[in-house]
Amino acid sequence: MKFLLPLALCFISFSCEKSSSHKDNAKPESSQLESALINSVIRIRSTSQDWIPAQPWEKTPPSNLYALGTIIAPHQVLTSGEMVANATYIELETPDGSRSTEAKIIAVDYEANLALLTVKSEEEREDFFQNTKPIEIAQAPSLGDTLQIFQVEDNSTTLETDGILQSVNVSGSFLPGQNFLTYQIKASMQSGANSYSLPVISHGALAGILLSYDSSEQISEAVSVDIISRFIEHAQSLPYQGFSSLGLSTSDTVDPSFRSYLNLKSDQGGVYIHKIRKGASGDLGGLKIGDVIVNVEGQKIDRKGYYDHSLYGSVFWSHLVRGEKATGESIQLEIIREGAPLSLKVPLSREEPMERLVPDYQFDRAPNYLVKGGMIFQELNRPLLESFGKNWASEAPLNLLDAYQNPEKFPEKQKRVIFLSGVIPTPATVGYEGLNNFIVKKVNGIEILSMKDLVQAFTKPSLNQLHSIEFLEENFTVQLDDQASNLVDEALLKRGLHQLSRIKE
Repeated sequence: MKFLLPLALCFISFSCEKSSSHKDNAKPESSQLESALINSVIRIRSTSQDWIPAQPWEKTPPSNLYALGTIIAPHQVLTSGEMVANATYIELETPDGSRSTEAKIIAVDYEANLALLTVKSEEEREDFFQNTKPIEIAQAPSLGDTLQIFQVEDNSTTLETDGILQSVNVSGSFLPGQNFLTYQIKASMQSGANSYSLPVISHGALAGILLSYDSSEQISEAVSVDIISRFIEHAQSLPYQGFSSLGLSTSDTVDPSFRSYLNLKSDQGGVYIHKIRKGASGDLGGLKIGDVIVNVEGQKIDRKGYYDHSLYGSVFWSHLVRGEKATGESIQLEIIREGAPLSLKVPLSREEPMERLVPDYQFDRAPNYLVKGGMIFQELNRPLLESFGKNWASEAPLNLLDAYQNPEKFPEKQKRVIFLSGVIPTPATVGYEGLNNFIVKKVNGIEILSMKDLVQAFTKPSLNQLHSIEFLEENFTVQLDDQASNLVDEALLKRGLHQLSRIKE
């Protein structure tokens, strides 16, 4: 997570910024606002456990997060996606502490960092939400508007901090590379305990969900009401469809030499497509590497990739795809291909993370693995790469980084990249103790396209009872004795390893 400073459910003190230049945007009296909102919020406590990257059969110790959820519809509580990631238990509690109950997830979008909860027991649901009142969703605020950040202390005292909507950016709040319309709010706040997802209020209605606070800059970041409204709309139809994506990587067209190479005119802006994920909307819709997107849905894109939003000013072009359009709709693109203009209408879809060869994230799902004779085999994903440290993008093994960055190098039928992540010193692995981070190509002559393939391949040793393991790197091959590895497997189970493998499609 990339929070600069967790916000507080319990604030020791607070200060409100007021500006005479915003009299037309005056808020309700503080006491009236706080009194009205106390029946529209719910405390949330989440207990979560992550899987340990190097030991996929083990979890980390439990950790707790505390948040203030917002009731946005009868029996529905809005919070951040981070609050429920890998959650083993989620509890809802009324602000006065009189009622608490277990929650369940209605819908969650980790990319947009939003989740919708309700009471797990249908029998308890009505009683728990008794005397509560759903809050209305606000109209989109304008730059310079005064917004209120709402909090509740442990003793149920309500607090409110004024802030000015200073700017609007397209940025990520939880998962890297997943960027959505975000508010930057100038507000002076003090924190006393961990808390998340505080409601941001405009004229008594919900205008955002606060996600982070930088005390040095006194800047808070909040999910915009535009994205919240879309998420709530998507969540009403199950299964949840979520936000669409073109699946592109782009760069600006500022450099004069680059513009000349692309045959762009002086009055043309646009973003250059340098990567397209295979099977994503952009790929299926006919976009190609080398295309320059100059107009999206009638909005002219400048050289840096921005367009003029009617309320927010200069906004990055991806919001037109992820924030303005829904999965199943189409988007109109004007592009320049090899110097010539071309118009494309691209149907939009959502690419689920587990559909990718190397998933960017994996929540609420136990990792697949296999331990054979002391050799540990895993499925490659971004969290595993991130376990190599803060500078993983340059310090993780080059072959694994290449697989993540260039999945098109693998066969189309490949479901997962399976690699040897490490070796436990055992009688079966003598001489192999230093092997790690090699991508598996074949086992016993069987091509390995998934963890299921790997497990099945190890049931078929050669006639001399040896397992032949071929790695992608330099056609490197090792032999593993079947009898010795079986004895090691039995010993590992007796010594506390709960299971030798996990396979979930």
